[in-house]
Amino acid sequence: MTTETTPDADYMGFVGVTTGSSSIMKVFPLWADILGLPTRRLIGHDLPMDAGPEQYRALVEQIRDDPHHRGALVTTHKMNVYAAASDLFDELDPFAVSCSEISSIAKRGTRLSGRAKDPITVDLALNDFLPADYFATTGAEVIILGAGGSGTALSWALAERADAPAEVTVTARNDDKLAHLREVHRQHGTREGLISYVRTPSVEDAAALVAAAPRGSLIVNATGLGKDRPGSPLPDDVVFPQDAYVWEFNYRGSLEFLHQARAQEAERRLHVVDGWRYFIHGWSQVVADVFELELTPGIVEQLAEAAEEAR
Repeated sequence: MTTETTPDADYMGFVGVTTGSSSIMKVFPLWADILGLPTRRLIGHDLPMDAGPEQYRALVEQIRDDPHHRGALVTTHKMNVYAAASDLFDELDPFAVSCSEISSIAKRGTRLSGRAKDPITVDLALNDFLPADYFATTGAEVIILGAGGSGTALSWALAERADAPAEVTVTARNDDKLAHLREVHRQHGTREGLISYVRTPSVEDAAALVAAAPRGSLIVNATGLGKDRPGSPLPDDVVFPQDAYVWEFNYRGSLEFLHQARAQEAERRLHVVDGWRYFIHGWSQVVADVFELELTPGIVEQLAEAAEEAR
């Protein structure tokens, strides 16, 4: 776990697996200048994918008890932080409780706050590339590969859209994640029949769903594969629907899913989108939460331009 600090210096944290590889390490000081933050220091807290509950609790306690630690963004470990340490928080927002995840850790005086920002940030990123009336005018469906934190957030956001798709299919390799997701949607009051929950033990099972999706459908890699771990939820011989939007949530790593889509981009007339804008929205929303800022669309674009220079 990377936790090096210097005395009497405030800093923000980044909880992940390979935080040193993230572009945010170069971007954060630039954003600090634009936003007038009280610190330009971002410290990575690296935890393995198989970290135990005691490691998550120790990290949350460290953030809580260190007066110089202003708060943190959590990626990859969002659901595990909630499962292991939600009782350490004084405040949890409704998204955090319903989705059982924490992506933003902030301090409000002596109180520790946990929020799940993904339903907001994934919707902002979706609106950056998908026309507002896309589903109503095309009848397209959505296949979300992965029922973890990001997949759950996207399914939540789609259910809230005025322009909701006809059907959303969410996949996972085991029934436990699908059962959890089904319960999240039940608590949320998601329209009956909107979400289908499909177990896909193999990449071939997932590929069959993708190949059968209607023309113009949105296909999303929300598994995390291709970032912290190599691989794709689909085999190389997958056939994407004609005119589909193919969204890779990752922007760094081996990005096998993105390369699979790029290989068919011209032939299948695909709209291929990587995770860069999701990264921008995800980080800017958490920074605003930690430092209690209001972000306007204009400020977000300033941050995006600064990040592009450091990409």
